[in-house]
Amino acid sequence: MHIDLKTVKINPLRQTFANVADRLGGDKPASRYQEATLGLQPEANFHYRPTWDPGHELFDPSRTAIRMKDWYALKDPRQLYYGNWTMTRARQQDAMESNFDFVETRGLAATLPAELKSTALHLLLPLRHVAWGANMNNFSICAYGYGTAITAPSSFHAMDQLGIAQYLTRLGLLLAGPESLDIAKQAWLKQPEWQGLRHYVEDSFVLSDWFMLYVVQNFALDGLLYPLVYDRIVDDHLAMRNGSAVAMLTAFMTEWYGESAKWVDAQIKIAAAESPANRELLSEWTRTWRDRALSALVPVAAMALGEQAQAAADEVLGQFNSRAAKLGLSV
Repeated sequence: MHIDLKTVKINPLRQTFANVADRLGGDKPASRYQEATLGLQPEANFHYRPTWDPGHELFDPSRTAIRMKDWYALKDPRQLYYGNWTMTRARQQDAMESNFDFVETRGLAATLPAELKSTALHLLLPLRHVAWGANMNNFSICAYGYGTAITAPSSFHAMDQLGIAQYLTRLGLLLAGPESLDIAKQAWLKQPEWQGLRHYVEDSFVLSDWFMLYVVQNFALDGLLYPLVYDRIVDDHLAMRNGSAVAMLTAFMTEWYGESAKWVDAQIKIAAAESPANRELLSEWTRTWRDRALSALVPVAAMALGEQAQAAADEVLGQFNSRAAKLGLSV
């Protein structure tokens, strides 16, 4: 029996959703990122102003001093939406599981020098609380921010920080057991070296301007903490002293920061280029909170680097200032 196969081309009635087509300037094919981002910010038909903040609408662009003609200009260069974000993190999770299994099954934790293990625990475990603070702050940005283009990736960023806190918890359990977490909590609450950073994190919780909080947390603090702690101390200082197991257990932090910094930079650059007023505000916020973050991190770095902590912090500061200048800020 002979069968003739024929193909029939079916043209869709619409290429994308109407709200996306409005943003694209016509009915054009759209990417998954565009369909998950454009035109999704609620803008009308609010029933009442929130009783806890009657001065603003439920979703209100005036909750920040930053002004944008189009809040959807704050696009994510990574093009992340929920689907590909979860797939990306799942692959990284598999890699980290392999790292933890490698360290545990080969007994690498037991081979760490006692002094190095103590340094790693005292330095890294209290950072669980910093990552938890970053989780809270990014969910606050998501809650009070305006424009899905920045609020959606802020929610992803918040969950990433929760994952970082969990990795640090697992590191403590693997290297020293549950009691190490209680010791780290007490250090966070009482040890003098941590009080500047704790003060910074707790002050960030009460900031009402969500874009200012974005600068305070994601740009100023993370922009100094991750290069200083995970690059200079873990990957360089500890790894060179037979601490490669610690570097394996924190590999996600280094990779994640390199990726997320591209998103943070894009938001700052676009907002600064919008107007001189925006640029001045962003520059002022960056200068103020950069200096606070640096002064808070030097005592923490000194627990591992000793007298070399200030030099390492100055090097990271120089790189941060160059980064900020490239984004159009005056620092």
